[in-house]
Amino acid sequence: MYRILKRLLDLIIATIALIVFLPLFIPIMIILKLTGEGEIFYLQERIGYKNKPFKIWKFATMLKNSPNIGTGDVTVKNDPRVLPIGKFLRKTKINELPQIVNVLGGSMSIVGARPLVDVSFNQYSEDVKKKVYDTPPGITGIGSLVFRDEESIIAKSDLPPREFYEKYIIPYKGKIETWYQKNKSLWLDLQIIFLTAWAIIFPSSDLHYKIFKGLPKKEFK
Repeated sequence: MYRILKRLLDLIIATIALIVFLPLFIPIMIILKLTGEGEIFYLQERIGYKNKPFKIWKFATMLKNSPNIGTGDVTVKNDPRVLPIGKFLRKTKINELPQIVNVLGGSMSIVGARPLVDVSFNQYSEDVKKKVYDTPPGITGIGSLVFRDEESIIAKSDLPPREFYEKYIIPYKGKIETWYQKNKSLWLDLQIIFLTAWAIIFPSSDLHYKIFKGLPKKEFK
């Protein structure tokens, strides 16, 4: 029953979101076409439901060859690979909105674990790999709330970005995403949707830690 209701909620929210945001999509698509490398959408293979790969939709915010430049799949603060308009799209999370198409198609949900690229996914422990995508990956989720400003978190560390990401971020993502799978419910999804909207208004808020008492605590600043 949970999966049926979750899918129904996804379709309702994604349809409404597509109607609401379509007027915003059009000028963004025009700007992207006329700037940077002229790319509008960025389709990238990610790991999804039951660990099967799929193509995620995003607005193009970085150079096309970014995965083979610099820090690869790890984006750092003031990353030189990010296009000028891309900085705005990433900061406001507007670059994630085309994933509405993924939700309508069923490869993603509104709420779920963020879909990772293969390289990052393979850094999870085998136990986490078995559990993290028991439900479709999401546009938002507990991982998205905790790491909504991942680039700044990485920038605060004295460790090299890749080392910090592998040593601290990936293990903690694994803990909180498996926490979600263990506690998943429609009520939890609705709370995460509310907290996502809250975080847009109050980006420095840690309200999720106050609401979700059993959420694993961070082991880094």
